[in-house]
Amino acid sequence: MKAVFKNTLILSFTMLVVMLGYGMVMPAIPFYIEKLGAGGQEMGWLISSYSLMQLICAPLWGQLSDRIGRKPVLAAGVLGYAMALLFFGLATKFWMLLLARTLSGILSSAAMPTALAYIGDNMPESERSAGMGQLGAAIGAGVIAGPLMGGLLSAQQLSLPFFIGAGMAGFAFLFVLVLLPESSRAAASRESEKITPAAIRQALLSPAGLLLLLVLIMSFGMANFQGIIGLYVVDRFDCSTRQVGTLWMVIGATLILGQGALAGPLGRRGGEERLIRLGLAGGAIGFACIALAGNFISALLAIGGFILALALIGPALNASLSRLAGEHQGSLMGLNSAAASLGRVAGPVLAGFLYDQNLRLPFWSGAMIFLLGTFLAIAFRPRVPPSHPPSSGQFLA
Repeated sequence: MKAVFKNTLILSFTMLVVMLGYGMVMPAIPFYIEKLGAGGQEMGWLISSYSLMQLICAPLWGQLSDRIGRKPVLAAGVLGYAMALLFFGLATKFWMLLLARTLSGILSSAAMPTALAYIGDNMPESERSAGMGQLGAAIGAGVIAGPLMGGLLSAQQLSLPFFIGAGMAGFAFLFVLVLLPESSRAAASRESEKITPAAIRQALLSPAGLLLLLVLIMSFGMANFQGIIGLYVVDRFDCSTRQVGTLWMVIGATLILGQGALAGPLGRRGGEERLIRLGLAGGAIGFACIALAGNFISALLAIGGFILALALIGPALNASLSRLAGEHQGSLMGLNSAAASLGRVAGPVLAGFLYDQNLRLPFWSGAMIFLLGTFLAIAFRPRVPPSHPPSSGQFLA
C-alpha cells in the first residue's frame, strides 16, 4: 500500500503541474492576442482548439497506453506538453500561438486517461474512489491556482508564465521517468485486443455507455457554470473584483475538500452508484438555487453546494468506469476524457448563447440537464460489478 500511495502522489503532482500550466497561461493569452493584432474570433479558435484536440486525441492515447504501457505514454505527454508551452512563450505570430495551443491539447490529453488508468490498474477497489478523488483534488488545485500564478507572473513579463509552466512540466517529466514504475496490469495486457471503432460503438451501448453519458452531462454542467458564473455575479449583483476572487476561492476550496477528503469515505460508505445519483440531484438543485439567489451571499452558498455535489460525482464515475474496464483501462479512460472534453467544448457555447437571451437561462438549462442525468442514473442503473472485473473487460461484454 505504501508503494501505491507513493505512485498516487506522483500522479497527483503530475496532474497538478499539467493543470497549473493550463491555468497559468490563461491570463496572458488575451494580451498575446492584442499584441499580435488578432481579435475575438482568433481568441475563440485559440481557446477551443485545446479542448477539441483533447476530445480527438484522449481515446487514442488511452488505447496506446493499453498496448505499450502507462509510463511511456504519460512521460511522452508531459515532455511534449513542456515543449508546447516553451514554443508558446517564443511565439511571435498568431499561427505560432494556434499551433502551440493545438500541440498542447494533443499532448496534455495523454496525461489524464493514463493517470486514471494507472490508478485503476493498481489501486484496490475499496480505495479506488479515494485515489480518483486525490487526483481530482490535484486537478482542482491546479485549475484554481494556475490563473492566480499566471496573473502575477505575466505582470512581470508576458511570456514568463509559459516558461515557468514549461520548466514545471519538465520537472514532472523527470519525476515520472525516474520515480514512477510501470503499471503491472498494463505490462501484462500489452497483447490485449485492439479497440476498433466497432468495439467503441459496442462500449457505448454497454453499461459503460451510460456512465460515459453521465460524465458528459457532469462535464457539460461544470463548463456551463464556469463559463458564465463570473459574468453572472457581476451583472446581477454588481460584484467587485474582490468578490469575484472570493467566489473562485470558494470554488477551489470546495473542489479540494470534496474530491480530496470526502469522495473516498463517502464512496466506501454509501456506494458509488448512490453517490452518483445524489450528486446529480444535488447539481440540479444547486443550479436552481443559483438562479433563484437574491444576493451575493445566498448565491455563494448555492455555488458551494453545487460545486460540492459535482466534486463527489467525478471520482465515483471514474471508479465505476475503472471496474468495468478490465485490461482496457487506458482505452476506457480515454473515452472518459473524450466525453469530458466534449462537455467542456459544448457547455460554454450554449451558456453564452442562453445568457444573451436571459442571464438565468444557463442555470435553468443546467438544472434540467442534471435532472435528466438523475433520471437516467435511477432508471437505467449501470451493472457495475461489485468485485474485480474479468480480464476481458466488462465494458466490451
